[in-house]
Amino acid sequence: MFPTVSHFIEYLFGIQVPLPFNTFGVFVALAFIAGYWAFTKELQRKEALGILHPIKKSVVIGKPATSTELVYNGIFGFLIGYKLVYALLNYKLFVSDAQTVLLSVQGNLLGGLFFAGLFAYWDYKEKGKHKLPQPKTVQVTEHPYQLMGNLIVWAAVWGFLGAKIFDNLEHWDTFIQDPVGGLLSFSGLTFYGGLICGGAAVIYIANKNGIKPLHMLDVGGPGMMLAYSVGRIGCHMSGDGDWGIVNTHPKPFSWLPDWLWAYTYPNNVAMEGNPIPGCSGKFCNELPLPVFPTPIYEVVICFILFLILWKIRDRIKLPGMMFGIYLMMNGVERFFIELIRVNSKYTVAGISFTQAELISSLLFIGGLLLVTYSLKNKEKNAAY
Repeated sequence: MFPTVSHFIEYLFGIQVPLPFNTFGVFVALAFIAGYWAFTKELQRKEALGILHPIKKSVVIGKPATSTELVYNGIFGFLIGYKLVYALLNYKLFVSDAQTVLLSVQGNLLGGLFFAGLFAYWDYKEKGKHKLPQPKTVQVTEHPYQLMGNLIVWAAVWGFLGAKIFDNLEHWDTFIQDPVGGLLSFSGLTFYGGLICGGAAVIYIANKNGIKPLHMLDVGGPGMMLAYSVGRIGCHMSGDGDWGIVNTHPKPFSWLPDWLWAYTYPNNVAMEGNPIPGCSGKFCNELPLPVFPTPIYEVVICFILFLILWKIRDRIKLPGMMFGIYLMMNGVERFFIELIRVNSKYTVAGISFTQAELISSLLFIGGLLLVTYSLKNKEKNAAY
């Protein structure tokens, strides 16, 4: 396993390059990039078809930087410098425990003040370059795909919050022992929490900018499936605990690699299992018994599902249909992977189930209802 990018570089090239990046975080970033690409392509395609339309906005140009803008830029610059300079001056600590460095109150005051001044001055000079003797209001055209920068920020912030909240609800006993640590930790993220909260934020912003909810949902279906597939690569490569149940059964096919059938996740970032003999350092644990490598199964399955969604997107004309199909695919995939995956279980009226099984079932039902609604309202939806 490769808990950090440094471990991966050392595996490939045999050299140790101390970098403050964990493997899971890098693949989360790559997942957002993949989603950004798919979302942008769909927004451009739907605009070309006349389904989505650019909007006109009034913008005031030629104004100098206001005091409020300078203050906001100064505050942002201070936070960047306060942490960045401290991290560079304490680089070994930053490499070994970036989370503690970033989320603690420790920082470098001089670095913060320097960057605060730098950011405020930069804003002042940039606005000064375009200052007019008399500011004026002009009409600008904003295309749907140009919203992606704003949408991705909202999706990242609210998606992370939702993923943390749902994960802590799923592991309530651990959360109540250390609620602050549970909320601030970068580990322990629940996909469905991120999907629900991040998706709601995206729909809100899109609707404010003239993109109706059903169209935005349809745009997101293929992109979310692709992003999930990419993100799961990080889960597998880092060994973040999203693995399956113990699997000691013999391989069904002799040609199948051991790591695709049963894996012990050595050096996992979750630091679960028994100590590895001869290993020293932070990530020196290995599961005592091999388990199903469920993240890699989801990587393959969800990428295939993405290809299917991408292939059929031109044929689907009814608003809501694409997202309904996505929900059904997502629900089925996750429900069945839960059968061989380690997870916390709830028991209600004698029925045992996981949080993901419950939500995936609801998503499948919701997707089925959305597809049914689209088919029953063809004429109404055609003009939507």
